[in-house]
Amino acid sequence: MKFFTTAASVSALVVGMSFAGAVSAQECERGTLDKRYCDTDGDLIADIPSDPSQLIDPDTLIFAYTPVEDPAVYKEVWSDFLTYLEEKTGKDVVFFPVQSNAAQIEAMRSGRLHIAGFNTGSNPLAVNCAGFRPFTIMASLDGNFGYEMEILTYPGSGIEKVEDIKGGKLAFTSPTSNSGFKAPSAILKSDFDMIADRDFEPVYSGKHDNSILGVANKDYPAASIANSVMKRMISRGVITADQVISIYKSQTFPTTGFGTAYNLTPELQANIQEAFFTFDWAGTSLEEEFSKSNEGQFLEMNYKDFWDVIRKIDTANGVSYACE
Repeated sequence: MKFFTTAASVSALVVGMSFAGAVSAQECERGTLDKRYCDTDGDLIADIPSDPSQLIDPDTLIFAYTPVEDPAVYKEVWSDFLTYLEEKTGKDVVFFPVQSNAAQIEAMRSGRLHIAGFNTGSNPLAVNCAGFRPFTIMASLDGNFGYEMEILTYPGSGIEKVEDIKGGKLAFTSPTSNSGFKAPSAILKSDFDMIADRDFEPVYSGKHDNSILGVANKDYPAASIANSVMKRMISRGVITADQVISIYKSQTFPTTGFGTAYNLTPELQANIQEAFFTFDWAGTSLEEEFSKSNEGQFLEMNYKDFWDVIRKIDTANGVSYACE
């Protein structure tokens, strides 16, 4: 099977997916969700199945964090939280290092991924095609959350404003990324009358850290990135602040959404949520890493409200969600 998005600036993003135990279509309200899922309460995410035979309660839970940076780094970053998650659920928990947004979505849809943090732009696709049920995001201790999309260049590039990118190259991350593709595509078109392939050559780095390093090392003249990733890379000394220059900063967007697969038992989903909301960040590997982007707690949220702006960006880009 395949899932895909279509956008005005990209003819198609097609990712092959294989899965076992396909679920037949159900007769129910589902909105834009794939035919395997129902949404009878109108919250835009898949309902937990009412049929016990469709629920799963695995002995080992698989967790994956969005592939924004080196997965090996983030296995250690998440270690303290995953130990706590084991205590709260009574399950073994394994960190699954994913290399792409598509692989992460495929893993959840096929039943090989139970808990995940999907990046901002991938959330709608994961919700609609993989039965993802997001319920929390990271926030600062005072309740603020989110990040901005920035367009970077390097000193001496000859690019001083967004319009100077015309005739050159602009690095995106991947078509499923909000700040790495969707938001800049919509903003460049609406605010600057600039369209990929017509006004500049788009190139794809795969990840935010690749784009940021590419600009810092002068491999890319410009790139659109999530500034939360850039801040953590500067804090770790991966790049220095003077290696890049920001020529555009967007409104604030919601950051990575964390949630579960729709068909975990209600009790297990409740225990997982409790683990997120009762985890004490103080002195942990999670605090050490994410305090660099001013994050220190998990904030309760709902997909319908928090991701409204992202769905509007998708609409502006001509993106539709379809699974086949």
